[in-house]
Amino acid sequence: MVKTALYVHLEAKPGKEKEVAEFLKGGLALVNNEPATTAWFGIQMGPSTFGIFDAFPDEAGRNAHLNGQVAAALMAKADDLFSKPPSISKVDVLAAKLPG
Repeated sequence: MVKTALYVHLEAKPGKEKEVAEFLKGGLALVNNEPATTAWFGIQMGPSTFGIFDAFPDEAGRNAHLNGQVAAALMAKADDLFSKPPSISKVDVLAAKLPG
């Protein structure tokens, strides 16, 4: 069961949209090594608008992710890829359907 999540809003710099998409696709390999990351999605909502949604069983799992490789890679690339800093929101999961 998941109880906590993160939503990260990302705005690509002009001309960096493909790089952001590839960055998100590559993030999956890193997050697969995080046992407390129950679900992870790299998403595109518009031509330059992207995001990450990930869910965790508890606050410890969320904090482990925030201190993990994906978060470090995101912040390392932020100045190059994004028109403004990533907006990270901690959210609570009220209901979820996940594969069993």
